[in-house]
Amino acid sequence: QVQLMESGGGLVQPGGSLRLSCATSGFIVRITGMNWYHQAPGKEREWVAVIDNSGSTNYADSVKGRFTISRDNANNTVYLQMNKLKPEDTAVYYCSCSVRGTRYWGQGTQVTVSS
Repeated sequence: QVQLMESGGGLVQPGGSLRLSCATSGFIVRITGMNWYHQAPGKEREWVAVIDNSGSTNYADSVKGRFTISRDNANNTVYLQMNKLKPEDTAVYYCSCSVRGTRYWGQGTQVTVSS
């Protein structure tokens, strides 16, 4: 059973930073790509970033240059460092992975960017 648990969300002012964490069960982070998505109120869930099992990363254009995805294999954790946050980054952030054709999601963590 794959389990994902996000943490680190909160309220931050525009221009501020947050680091989200996604704790995983077992060795998932070492064997499959790990993704972050976000979903703003009234909008579809959107992909944000991915890190594959070789460490290669990719980002949505909207966050490129501001967000960094990384992983800690020893602690089975994936991170999303978010800098220069904007009000439009306000959303629930989810980590996700696909294992043997099944997509798994965490419960999400709320990020609110507001002055």
